[in-house]
Amino acid sequence: MPRNPERRRTLTDAGLRVLADSGARGLTHRAVDTEAGVPVGTASNYFRSRDALLGALGERIMERFAPDPEVVARLAAREPSRELWVDYLRYIVERTTRQPELTRALIELRLEAARRPGLAAILGDTLRRGYQDDVAFHATTGLAGGAFEIALLHYALDGLLLDLLTTSIGADADPDKVVEAFVDRLIGG
Repeated sequence: MPRNPERRRTLTDAGLRVLADSGARGLTHRAVDTEAGVPVGTASNYFRSRDALLGALGERIMERFAPDPEVVARLAAREPSRELWVDYLRYIVERTTRQPELTRALIELRLEAARRPGLAAILGDTLRRGYQDDVAFHATTGLAGGAFEIALLHYALDGLLLDLLTTSIGADADPDKVVEAFVDRLIGG
């Protein structure tokens, strides 16, 4: 595999844009090359198969969604409270909606993984690492609830993000108020 990490990032970022704009069916090595503005064949030199390309896109999404360590440290330094949970979830929503194409690409990848066992294994590992980061944050802060409540919050946030970034159910809810309701109902007020 070619070892130019900057070129690899350029290709995966281009692939994420293609995936977000055209869906999994529109994601081809050639489409990535075109989006990245590189010679035809470049993406296939870096990612020999479609599964390799899709797996690299999953890894790149998680790199780009990674929380800012300074923000996490500031949050973790606070006293455990309902407000800390709300602010942490608001930060997750802010990170995932700041670049809506990334979240749409992640949704596309998750749907594609449901049809491709190889991708499901790679993407599942990547998603579990993100979940474990949230469990670790929870453990360092002394917040109420446990791993199951964190999973419930992820399930709820995934639905909120789906509604915010795709065709909405039309409830026109304020995301901040929705986050507060998630926390109140899942871990108590």
